[in-house]
Amino acid sequence: MSHHVPEITHRTVSVPGGRIHVAEQGIGPLVLLVHGFPESWYSWRHQLPALAQAGYRAVALDVRGYGRSSKPAAVDGYRMLALVEDDVALVHALGEESAVIIGHDWGSNIAATSALLHPEVFRAVGLLSVPYAPPGGPRPTDVFARMGGDQEFYISYFQEPGRAEAEIEPDVRGWLAGLYAALSGDTMPGPDAPDPHFVGPGATLRDRFPGGPLPSWLTEEDLEAYAGEFERTGMTGALNRYRTMDRDWEDLAGFHGAPIKQPSLFIGGSLDASVTWMAGAIDAFPDTLPGLVSSHLLDGCGHWVQQERPDEVNRLLTEWLDALPTA
Repeated sequence: MSHHVPEITHRTVSVPGGRIHVAEQGIGPLVLLVHGFPESWYSWRHQLPALAQAGYRAVALDVRGYGRSSKPAAVDGYRMLALVEDDVALVHALGEESAVIIGHDWGSNIAATSALLHPEVFRAVGLLSVPYAPPGGPRPTDVFARMGGDQEFYISYFQEPGRAEAEIEPDVRGWLAGLYAALSGDTMPGPDAPDPHFVGPGATLRDRFPGGPLPSWLTEEDLEAYAGEFERTGMTGALNRYRTMDRDWEDLAGFHGAPIKQPSLFIGGSLDASVTWMAGAIDAFPDTLPGLVSSHLLDGCGHWVQQERPDEVNRLLTEWLDALPTA
């Protein structure tokens, strides 16, 4: 059934943690869309009209630290519990009691934790690219420090304040173009090339990014939309999400191994390293996501699934949403 679809509107919503910028389209049951690194609400530009056309109120936010949302100075302001409370407060500020939450990349972790901690607000959860892995296990920075031998995993590289900023901020546009290409199905380095998720001794992440054309999903206008925001805000707010992982581990210790019981969905790209590294998490879905409705790996797709394969992702999302119990 088609619906009259108004244009995307933008506004800033006050929540206890500060301000959250949102892009909104459509009327109907609320669907909250949470982006990852290094992105913005704009990552959902293909989903907003499709979900609105399908009869949903689609709201894509700039996560704390990004775009036109608040950017606390302290690293502690970016811990997962704060981001979850932003999501809960945003649902209520939008005049709703409940929502479906869908996230990509870091947004997948944020969406999953929001659903885990607040099942009374988030009645279903969709996870893109990064599968759900329950809280627990060893301290995150210890795990990442052991990866790669003499190479440094990118999450470890991001830990020291100012270090990654010094690499990225002199040429935000070029760095973003390289990262998007490095993780896209049609432009990522071949299997014999050095892994762009790791940094060699004395090197930078960018040293392993591919040159050449932009990925097919990324126009010059798209790149400008992303780069313009990060040139204005800097990268620290976005990178601080990585710098609070150990704090998150402590905060969520009481949820060790906890499943998410609401109806759920997973969509990943077959060429995305996330689904390889976290294959065990996907295998564990019968226990960790007992409400899983469907799980999909898109053949030949990289990390940016909803942008690389918008039509396919829109179809999977709307079919899943349409089959959910009525709010």
